Amino acid sequence: MMCGYLLARAGVDVIVLEKHKDFLRDFRGDTVHPSTLEIMHELGILQSFLKLPHTKIRTVNLEIGEAHFMVGDFNRLPTVCKFIALMPQWDFLDFLVSEAKKLPNFHLLMETEARDLTAQKDRDGNDRICGVLATGPSGESQKKINLQIKAALTIAADGRHSTLRDRSGLKVEDLGAPFDVLWLRLPVKPGDPIDLVGKVRGGQLLVMIYRADYWQCAYLIPKGGLDAIKAEGLSKFRARLKQIAGFAADRVDEAITDFDQLKLLTVTVDRLSRWSRPGLLCIGDAAHAMSPIGGVGINLAIQDAVAAANILGPVLQKRVPDLRDLQKVQKRREFPTKVIQAFQVAAQKLVLAPTLTASQTPKPPLLVKILNRVPWLRQFPARFIGIGVRPEHVDVRLQKRP
Repeated sequence: MMCGYLLARAGVDVIVLEKHKDFLRDFRGDTVHPSTLEIMHELGILQSFLKLPHTKIRTVNLEIGEAHFMVGDFNRLPTVCKFIALMPQWDFLDFLVSEAKKLPNFHLLMETEARDLTAQKDRDGNDRICGVLATGPSGESQKKINLQIKAALTIAADGRHSTLRDRSGLKVEDLGAPFDVLWLRLPVKPGDPIDLVGKVRGGQLLVMIYRADYWQCAYLIPKGGLDAIKAEGLSKFRARLKQIAGFAADRVDEAITDFDQLKLLTVTVDRLSRWSRPGLLCIGDAAHAMSPIGGVGINLAIQDAVAAANILGPVLQKRVPDLRDLQKVQKRREFPTKVIQAFQVAAQKLVLAPTLTASQTPKPPLLVKILNRVPWLRQFPARFIGIGVRPEHVDVRLQKRP
């Protein structure tokens, strides 16, 4: 959506496909980091965006057993917004749509699902992607019909289970993930802390994100461990959750009455060796599925979108981009992707996996103690999470031409 909006601002005709009738998906990535808020500022739409209901994360806190540590502080970042904004992703997407629809060359097709790529031979006899085969609604009727949408460039931004990536034949490198996440909600009560809290106790890990009227909780489990949890029964799961929920333990029984209230996120960390082939570019999770560690996935995808628009917008204003043009996007974005994925994989192997198999609460690491004792140092974890590696900025040349 962001890439389509930016390209439409540059005067490029854009069609965005969304297979559902709306954007309402619970427990989608809702963390809008300072890097993304900076882009909204550069686009001149930040103030309107922040009028939407949201909460703010200004610090990152960690509880190991009974000990509390502050390990990240966004207040020192060199950005317009010194916080992470927590907003339902459907509100974020609806806002981008409202802005993009002001441009006559932006087109959004809802309930339209891209199912396959189409190709044709170029002058050298090689296959070039020239659009997609899709299914979509037929006028006022609800009947789905087959559509063929032609395009000078097809951008696959359809997530970690990307259909277009599968159809492309591009090779995926699986980096592995030893855990999955159960998303759940717990009620908020007066006197609760208002920020991000990570909890470590025994062999359990829980992240609690303040969402004004509820806590959005990520309960980490060993990879493929949901069936074993269900086999043990709901009462045992609630008992374990109470052990780590701390101040929210008294709300577990009333909040979790059925396993259907838990949403499983099967964690995947992978990336494409090549992000493109002639006529096709993959970005976001379609190019590199991220671990939920740091909540960086949505923001890294938006960085890809900005880079793609900056690099390809001027080209699309003049001609059809060739493979070398598309490869420039990967060249620009591959390094930050690899750095963040390396950090995530290291955290998975060195911290998360051992903790999930431990029988006792680990001792606080020295780095955690130092960050808690030296406030000035807390800006660096916040910078890595909130701004990232090689942040992108909107190219001012991509304003719509008269």
